[in-house]
Amino acid sequence: MFFAAIGILIGIIIGLILPYTYSVSYSLYISVAILACLDTVFGGVRSNLEGKFDLKIFLSGFFGNAILAAILAYIGDKLGVPLYYAAIFTFGGRLFENFASIRRIIINGMKKNKE
Repeated sequence: MFFAAIGILIGIIIGLILPYTYSVSYSLYISVAILACLDTVFGGVRSNLEGKFDLKIFLSGFFGNAILAAILAYIGDKLGVPLYYAAIFTFGGRLFENFASIRRIIINGMKKNKE
């Protein structure tokens, strides 16, 4: 948990020192990729709380999901078909499932500590 907090702080500091802007035309691809990354982060937190975390799986999922989501959005954009909806439904749904599981794990852990 300590390393995760350090990583978040480093990311915030870098973001404040080196702000990066991009063209509005890329916003669809970037937003879908960020959603995929958030899904992976929530999945990593969940697996860590369950004691099943594997860094290789986390990193491959983080970058693989982001790239796949952005590619789907790009191909769909070129074909005129909103393929990014597939990424939104998949990653968005999993994000909420992981959050619900994290919430249950934390609440059940707090209940056990009180007993």
